[in-house]
Amino acid sequence: MSDQRIRQVVIVGGGTAGWMAAATLAKTLGPDVAIRLVESDEIATVGVGEATIPQIKLFNGVLGLDEDEFVRETQGTFKLGIEFVDWGKLGDRYLHAFGAVGHDLGLIPFHHYWLRHRQAGGETRLWDYSLNDIAAHANRFGRMATVGDTKLPGLAYAFHFDAALYARYLRKYAEQRGVVRTEGKIQQVTLREPDGFVESVTLESGEAIGGDLFIDCSGFRGLLIEGALKTGYDDWSHWLPCDRALAVPCARTEPLTPYTRATARTAGWQWRIPLQHRTGNGMVYCSRHLSDDEAAKVLLESLDGEPLAEPRPLKFVTGRRKKFWNRNVVALGLSSGFMEPLESTSIHLIQSGLSRLISLFPDKRFSPVDIDEYNRQAGLEFERIRDFIVLHYKATARTDTPFWRDCAAMEIPETLTRKIGVFANAGRLYREDEDLFAEVSWLQVLLGQGIEPATHHPLADNLTEEQLTGFLSDLRQILGGAARALPDHAEFIAAHCRA
Repeated sequence: MSDQRIRQVVIVGGGTAGWMAAATLAKTLGPDVAIRLVESDEIATVGVGEATIPQIKLFNGVLGLDEDEFVRETQGTFKLGIEFVDWGKLGDRYLHAFGAVGHDLGLIPFHHYWLRHRQAGGETRLWDYSLNDIAAHANRFGRMATVGDTKLPGLAYAFHFDAALYARYLRKYAEQRGVVRTEGKIQQVTLREPDGFVESVTLESGEAIGGDLFIDCSGFRGLLIEGALKTGYDDWSHWLPCDRALAVPCARTEPLTPYTRATARTAGWQWRIPLQHRTGNGMVYCSRHLSDDEAAKVLLESLDGEPLAEPRPLKFVTGRRKKFWNRNVVALGLSSGFMEPLESTSIHLIQSGLSRLISLFPDKRFSPVDIDEYNRQAGLEFERIRDFIVLHYKATARTDTPFWRDCAAMEIPETLTRKIGVFANAGRLYREDEDLFAEVSWLQVLLGQGIEPATHHPLADNLTEEQLTGFLSDLRQILGGAARALPDHAEFIAAHCRA
């Protein structure tokens, strides 16, 4: 029987996606698989994905990265959540905080006890029971697995970092483990007969590079997945109408906040991501409602530091490839699709694609069953993230601009309509179908955007009023004390991982 093992992997494109793929495959596949990455210094990477979610810690852990070194090398800071400003209505502000909120009792999630308290006239916010929220707004951070000697979980966190520095850091890691980088532009993609698999890519220099498995990290162009294989694209712009972005760094300002900020503007939103050496900023907007010049003006006038460059433009169509894995090509990063970075999912989708690929890693026969399963799982994950982002636009009371009136009135996916309805009725939430976001994430955005349940779970009434009051009061006291005991975010970085 002939050897069907994959022996040669070719990664087309560098940047965050390419070097995450190279590092992961070098770590997991071992020395018997040759990995080659082709990229050109003349082709700029997008490089705006500077905010992450806590799953990035799992990725770094698989690679065995030292966390303090990683933060130093990428000019990183710590992230406890994303603050949303002016989304539900002008003047609103809430944090989609990582980690737990409150403490569940029995089989009933905590928020039903809080809903009972609120529906009886209680004035505390849901976020008064989030350690991450309390610490974030006090600009505090520390590594805390649990709250003191209680069973309450400690801080859940992710990172902000410079994406270009992260790619450079991973490149060094990958090359030390045998990955070969080739500089050059791809001029031609050759498909083999009769099955249409990618056989090789040819550089401008004339060199042909063959492989068994190809990873397309070529960005929006989708050089292999679309340019060569004509896979097709599902356009989601009828649900997510923003189609432009501008990115600009500015000088760092104080305090060094341990959270991302997303501020809704007249026809889109603006991001703010604090790093050690600068602050990353950008505007995501709908070109039908806002011109490029107007967007640049709003962005530059709202920076809280001196701009360090001219705004860099980006055009996109929100959506996904009809197949993420087609024949012997797997698309990662922007070549697989684009979801605006409202919930910092871009880097995670690279990570989950790699995890899925390792789980379903093929041999040279490329079983259609495994490819179909990869595409099924990846498609569901994209769709659930899509629904979560659409929620931010749909659940708004803003009527001050045509953009927001259109968003409030738009038809939404049936899956999201059902989720909102079940929650609005009695506060019930369920996680299903490869949903990246847990119930506590949906809870915070639904409430933060102004959707409040009509009632709470009836079993939450089993506590007496005195028991409920004491339970909530104890939680606030414990979490507040834990947050106050944490060091200042900037001081923690200075002590442990200053760049």
